[in-house]
Formats: sequence, C-alpha cells, structure tokens
Amino acid sequence: MARRVTAAEEPHAAAETVLRLAVLLQAGLSPARAWRQLADAGDPSAIRIMQAMDDGVPMKDAVAAAGRGWRDVAAAWRVAITVGAPLAESLRGLAVSLRDAQEAADDVRVALAEPAATARLMGWLPLVGMGLGAALGFDTFGVVFTHPVGIACLVGGAGLIVAAQRWSTRLVRRAHAAAGVPGLDAELVAIALSGGVSIDRATALVREARAASGASDPPSGGERTAAPPGDGVADVLTLSQAAGIPAVELLRATAAHARHRARIDGRLRAARLSSRLLIPLGVCTLPAFLLLGVAPMLLSVVKGMPLSL
Repeated sequence: MARRVTAAEEPHAAAETVLRLAVLLQAGLSPARAWRQLADAGDPSAIRIMQAMDDGVPMKDAVAAAGRGWRDVAAAWRVAITVGAPLAESLRGLAVSLRDAQEAADDVRVALAEPAATARLMGWLPLVGMGLGAALGFDTFGVVFTHPVGIACLVGGAGLIVAAQRWSTRLVRRAHAAAGVPGLDAELVAIALSGGVSIDRATALVREARAASGASDPPSGGERTAAPPGDGVADVLTLSQAAGIPAVELLRATAAHARHRARIDGRLRAARLSSRLLIPLGVCTLPAFLLLGVAPMLLSVVKGMPLSL
C-alpha cells in the first residue's frame, strides 16, 4: 500500500509526479497510459487520479480533484490541451515552477521556525515562575487560589498569557507566504502562447482554466470568477507587442523572477518577525510573569509575616 502524503509534503509530491509524467509523455506514452504507469509504480497522487478516471471522471477534472497542489497542474493541463501546446514540455516547466515555489516556502518555514519556537517557549515563562517560587518554598499556589489579590493575579496573568499566545500566533501566520505558486499566471499564459493562439485568446483561456480547475479563490459570494492574469502579465504582453518580440520567453523569465522575489520577501518577513515578537513579549508575557511569578511570592511572604502590635 502506498504511504499517504501529508498536506506539507503534497506540493513536493506534485512536482515530482509531474516531472515523472512529463518524462513518460516525452517517451511517447499517452497521458492515460502514463498515469497508469505511475499508479502501478505506487505514486499516491497517480493512484487517486486513476481511481477517479476509472469512475468516469474526465482526466483534467480528476487531476484538479487530486489535492490542493494539483489545481495548478490541472489549469496548465487544460490550457495545453486546448491550444495544442506540447504537453510534456509544458508539464516539465510547470514541475520546475512547483519545485521552486515549494523550496521558497520551505526556506521561509525554516527561517520562521526559530523565532516561532522562541515565542512559544517564552509563553510558558510565567507558569515556570510560579513553579520556581513553589520549589523555593514559597506558598505561591496556595496564595493564587485562596488570597483575593492572588486570585486577581491569576486571572490577569492567565489573560495575558492567552493574549500573548494569540498575538504571537497571528504574527507568525502573517509572516508565512500566501498560498499558490508565484508566477503561475505568467507560466500559464506562456503555455497558451506556445500553442500559437493570440494574446487575447491566451489570457481568456488562462482565466477559464484557473476558474474551472479551482486554482482561483472564490469571492465572498461563493462563486468563482475568472480574474485577469496577474504577476505583471499585462505589462509583459504590452512590452512584447511594442518591441515586436515573442512573449513566451519574457513571460517565463517573469515567472522565474516572481518566484525569486517571493523567496526573498519570505526571508525578509522572517527576519522582521524576530523583532516583532518582542512586542507581545514585553506587553503581555513579562507582565504575566510579574503577576504569576513575582507577585505570589511577595504575597506569600507578607501572608506569613506575624502581625506587629
């Protein structure tokens, strides 16, 4: 039985499967035969796609339904089939795009791991302070559960801990890259133009393919719309028409630059995160440490002092 691919591994698996598929297609196999060969070899994504195709689902729809990382592949598949572009070459270029995008996301995830782990560790500091006070012989737990001031410290400290955790989590989430493959629209338009269609037809096909494959996010109303291609595609096409040169290579260079820019932007976000995480630390975590770690020790000392006449 094939091992189940996790959500984090799926983009990597999609890039590897697409590259293998492109090699099989270049060797002369038909798309259905190539998918069958990959499924027989135990590829999890190919197995899901073949199961859907055996149930009567069209190939392009089966690819789109294979998982989150396959919607972009399905869009490229639709465009290449519609315009008659070389499918193997189109998929090979797409595999490179998927691999570069996932490597960029991995770089960002690795860069964010240390500041995120530090924030989680510092979030436990107030509770560690309570335990340390008890280990030193102070009645910290008794004070925070019985003394009115101690109870107030407990409630305030717990609220600050929760606020710090949520604040830090929000900062880490915002530092992650947006979902999707940078430069995908430029790559898809390049595939469409390589089939010999006009620019207007190419951009229309890309809009339709992304909407049909689920690669475009639906608006708040719930129904998907065909948004114009992004990634600076319009500017590249205008430059191509003005200079009278083919737009395919310009678009692919634009897609590569978009992936490079996404990687650099991700690293910059990770670098800024380290300093931004100091804000919830100073505003919430340290006051919580004073309320839960220091104040109970002082209260236990005052509580144990004899009253003087």
